[in-house]
Amino acid sequence: MTPPEIFVIGATHHSTPLAVRERLALDAESEAALHAELSARPGLRELTVLNTCNRVEFYGVADGPAEISGLEESFCARQKFDHGDFQKFRVGRSGKDAVLHLFEVAAGLDSQIVGETEILGQVKDAYATGQARGSTGPILNRLFQKAFQAAKHVRTHTGIGAGQVSVASVSVELALNIFGTLDNRRILLLGTGEIGEKTARAFRSRGAADLTVASRRTERAEALAADLGAASLAFEDRESVLQEFDVVVSAVSAPESVWSAAAAASAMRKRPIRPLFFIDLGVPRNVDAAVTELENVFLYNLDDLARVAEENRIARESEVKNCRAILAERAEALWQHLRERLAAAGAAGQVLESNGVSQASPPASPPPFRPPAG
Repeated sequence: MTPPEIFVIGATHHSTPLAVRERLALDAESEAALHAELSARPGLRELTVLNTCNRVEFYGVADGPAEISGLEESFCARQKFDHGDFQKFRVGRSGKDAVLHLFEVAAGLDSQIVGETEILGQVKDAYATGQARGSTGPILNRLFQKAFQAAKHVRTHTGIGAGQVSVASVSVELALNIFGTLDNRRILLLGTGEIGEKTARAFRSRGAADLTVASRRTERAEALAADLGAASLAFEDRESVLQEFDVVVSAVSAPESVWSAAAAASAMRKRPIRPLFFIDLGVPRNVDAAVTELENVFLYNLDDLARVAEENRIARESEVKNCRAILAERAEALWQHLRERLAAAGAAGQVLESNGVSQASPPASPPPFRPPAG
C-alpha cells in the first residue's frame, strides 16, 4: 500500500496578488464550514488550516493525490474561484519540502516582512484550532510542535528579528517619515484584532498620545481603549469625524471598503493643509484605492508595507541564510522520523496511531477568530 503523504497546498503573497488573495481569504464562518467538509473525507487523515492576510494554506496528511486535488476543488468551489485559475497561483509542497516550508513559515522567513513575529502566533492558533476540532493526529502534532521549537531556536540564536521587521513597526516608521513626529498627531484604530492592536501599541510606544479605537463590537473597542489609555468611537461615526484624525490604521474583516474616497475628500476639504495617512491592514482591503488621487492623502496597504521593509531584509540577508541552514537541518532530521512512520502505516494499511508522540491537551473550544493580518 502506498504510504500516506504529508502535504501543504494554498496561495501566498509570493505568487498571489493582493486582489486575488482577497477573493481566496476565508472568513470565520467559511473556514469552519470548509474544515468540517474536508475533515469528513475518508482519505484525508489529518488537516490544519492556516488563514492569514498573506496566505491561506492547508497542511495535512492524505492517502494520495486524489484526496489533495479534491481538497483544492472544494476550496475553490466554496470561494467561487475557478480551479484552473487557482493552479496559476497555487503553492504545493509534499514530504520533506512540506516540513521545511512550515518551519520557515513559523520562523517568519516566508513572510512578506521577513523576520516578523506575528506569524508564529497565527500558526499556533491554526494548530490549536485543528486540535480542538479533532483533525490533527500524530504526524501534524509532531510537525507543528517541532516547527514551534525551530522558530524559537532561530529567534534566540540569530539576528533574524533585528530591525523594523513587523507590520506595526514599518507603519510607524512611515508615519514618522510623513509627519516628522507623532507629537500632537491623532491616531484612529479601526478594528481590534491582533495586528491592529500591535500597530496601535507601536504608535503609542513611539510617542503618539492621542489614540482612539473603533470597532463593530462596541464592548471590545471600549475594553481595548481602556487598556491602551485611549478614547473609543462608535464604528458608524468613523467617516463623519475623519477630518479630526491624522493617521487611520484600518484592520477589519469586511467584504468591501469601509473607508470611501468620498468621505476622505470631504475630510480633506476641512483640513486641506494637514496630511491624512491611511494604513490599510485589511484583506479584503478596507480603503478605497481612489483616495490616493486626493491631494495630501497617503495610503499604504500590506503589499506596500512589504516593499518598504525590503531594505531591512537585504540588510539581514546573512542572518536569513543562517536561519535557513538551521531550519533545513532540523527539517531533515524530523522528516527522517516522519517518513519511517508514514511508510510503516502504508505497509500495514492502517490508520496512524499516536505511538507516544507528545500531544498538548486540546482546548475546550477553538480560539476566537482573528481578522486577517501577517
